[in-house]
Amino acid sequence: MVILEALAAALCYAVASVFQQNGAAQAPTEDALKVSLLLGLARRPVWIIGIVADVLGFLLQFLALGHGSLVLVQPLLVCGLLFALPLGAAMTDRRWLTGREWLGSGVVVAGLALFLVVANPAPGAATTSGLAWLIVSLATVVPAVLLTLASLRSSPSVAASLQATGAGFLYGLAAAFTRTVAHLATAGPGSAGHTLVQVLATWQTYGLLTVGIGSLLLSQTAFQGGPLGWSLPALSAVDPVVSIVIGALAFSEPIRSDPLGVAAETVGLALMLGGIFLLNRSRLGLAPAGVSGPGGDGPGEARPSGAGSG
Repeated sequence: MVILEALAAALCYAVASVFQQNGAAQAPTEDALKVSLLLGLARRPVWIIGIVADVLGFLLQFLALGHGSLVLVQPLLVCGLLFALPLGAAMTDRRWLTGREWLGSGVVVAGLALFLVVANPAPGAATTSGLAWLIVSLATVVPAVLLTLASLRSSPSVAASLQATGAGFLYGLAAAFTRTVAHLATAGPGSAGHTLVQVLATWQTYGLLTVGIGSLLLSQTAFQGGPLGWSLPALSAVDPVVSIVIGALAFSEPIRSDPLGVAAETVGLALMLGGIFLLNRSRLGLAPAGVSGPGGDGPGEARPSGAGSG
């Protein structure tokens, strides 16, 4: 059930990414990294569809993390990238996937399967110590801030990737908060009212809200910067890796740790990341016609009509 919930969440997140990027690509560039970006997007029906899909995805992820581990659930969300490929192609005049995209997809699936079969992750603790929370928060928020600052001086394609990478760090932290809150909401035998009081009384709930808003703003700015291939692969790669590290080290989620197992897990993750960045080099990453950044991306290649939004 946890696997099915995670895969369903991945599908919802794929729909959300495509529709949100469709709306964000049309937003004024001067709204980047500002709350006004979200306020403006909230008036776009296509973006609202994406947000509804995002909420459904989060609810399914919430249920999965309530009973499963970060090391299991978060890597499965990488499948959202595979779902987004045909959907993104369908929203352009391409209507097909290239050989590179099929190859990248196959490598991602193979790497993901190898990692999960070898690691055989199991649920660990539902939360961690105050010191561990502090370390996890600093280790994710600080890189996100530094990457965002670096993006301000980068070309459009690099900026979108940096912002998406920063959002991936925040998504990993948000997943950790979600794991704790979801356990409270799903493990207790008490009434709905008692459960609600427990959820509202834990500080991780407010940490989740804060990090969620920050990651939403950063991801939408990345989507605004260009086609989906500039941002989604980086976002899809960083989130599970950060979540795996948090789950294994902070939440003590057991995975195979003998030398052979670690080597196989590393190969699996390397394949998964390699497949993701192979997809990043596909036609999904073509720049809008005429785009050039201060860093000298050069004149952008023309992308398929309709790809201005995905």
